[in-house]
Amino acid sequence: MNELLVQWANHVLVWIGFGAVIGLLSKAILPGKDPGGTFATIVIGIFGAFIGAASLYFFTGEKVSPLSIVGFLVGVGGSALLLITYRLLSGRAFPRNVGRALRWRRGGRRRVVVEE
Repeated sequence: MNELLVQWANHVLVWIGFGAVIGLLSKAILPGKDPGGTFATIVIGIFGAFIGAASLYFFTGEKVSPLSIVGFLVGVGGSALLLITYRLLSGRAFPRNVGRALRWRRGGRRRVVVEE
């Protein structure tokens, strides 16, 4: 019983460490300002790795190890999907100034730039 618990804890810690690395990698692939910061990105990476592995198991029946190439790819895919969903739900997926005039001051003069 004790050996099973140690093995389970080791497996969970490997997935957590793997998810943290995947979260940072997905943040590098999809740069931008997220409302939660680095901690939220790491948590999204952990859950994204679980979601990617679970979806692979659900659709193909194949169990994946986090330290394999396939585990790495489904982890990045699940994390990127979760990060995009998080940005859409928080309202930060698209810039707010698209198509509007941007105004700022430089050198005491007011300049207006219109994006198209």
